[in-house]
Amino acid sequence: MTRFSTWAQRLMHALLLVLAMALLAPAAAQTVTTRPTAPAATAPAQQPAQAVATQATAPRATLPTAQAAPSAQPLPSVTVGRIGGEPVSMPMQVLLLMTGITLLPAALLGVTAFTRIIIVLALLRQALGTGQTPGNQVLLALALFLTFMVMMPTFDQAWASGIAPYLNDQMDFRTAWAQASQPFRDFMLAQVRETDLMTFAGLSSSGPYATAQDIPFGVLAASFLTSELKTAFEIAFLIYIPFVIIDLVVASVLMSMGMMMLSPMLISAPFKILLFVLVDGWVLVVGSLAASFNPA
Repeated sequence: MTRFSTWAQRLMHALLLVLAMALLAPAAAQTVTTRPTAPAATAPAQQPAQAVATQATAPRATLPTAQAAPSAQPLPSVTVGRIGGEPVSMPMQVLLLMTGITLLPAALLGVTAFTRIIIVLALLRQALGTGQTPGNQVLLALALFLTFMVMMPTFDQAWASGIAPYLNDQMDFRTAWAQASQPFRDFMLAQVRETDLMTFAGLSSSGPYATAQDIPFGVLAASFLTSELKTAFEIAFLIYIPFVIIDLVVASVLMSMGMMMLSPMLISAPFKILLFVLVDGWVLVVGSLAASFNPA
């Protein structure tokens, strides 16, 4: 009991000490010593006239001004064309450009020598029996180069008669279109078959025509494309004949030897390639294709 009472007294003294410190802390914080401040000097009510004149004549300090932002440079101007005597706006130019880019493949297939050339080359590859050799990219590249070679006179005439004067603002769009399309019309008229032309003229209910210039461009392009398909298959038939003969000879030999399980295509492929190389077949095919087009 004595120890417990002693421990209780000590605890009571500690609590009283903490309570006293908590009560005296705010009072100690408020007793802050302050330095005496000098009284602010009051401006004189009136200044001498000489001081006023001196201040009036003294140059004023100018604050540094922010540099003016450089003016934006104008965008490069684009010379717009004219259709029917009216200027073409920029959105219309973009629309015409995108439409022209979209129709370029159709124009390449429909009004040039590309269709005949690519069909003949593709059927030649099948006649050789080499599968995908040469590849599609090689055939397309060869067909494009041959097309440019055959169509170069037509391109030159179209550029000189219609495109260049239009770019130099020497003629309007309609006149330039008529002048630039005339060489292509002459080229297609030289290749088209009369029967195909009569067929599409009847389908469009626009014939008969007094002269070749009266034929609508769409009717002429469709007739030209059909004629090119027919001519390409005729050339491919002539190319197929020697390779078919080789296949028949090889198949007959294999049948006579009793090798019916052996594929004739496997045996005839080396002989067809050998024959094609010995007669310089690529030069013959390319030269014959280029010479098969009638001059405009």
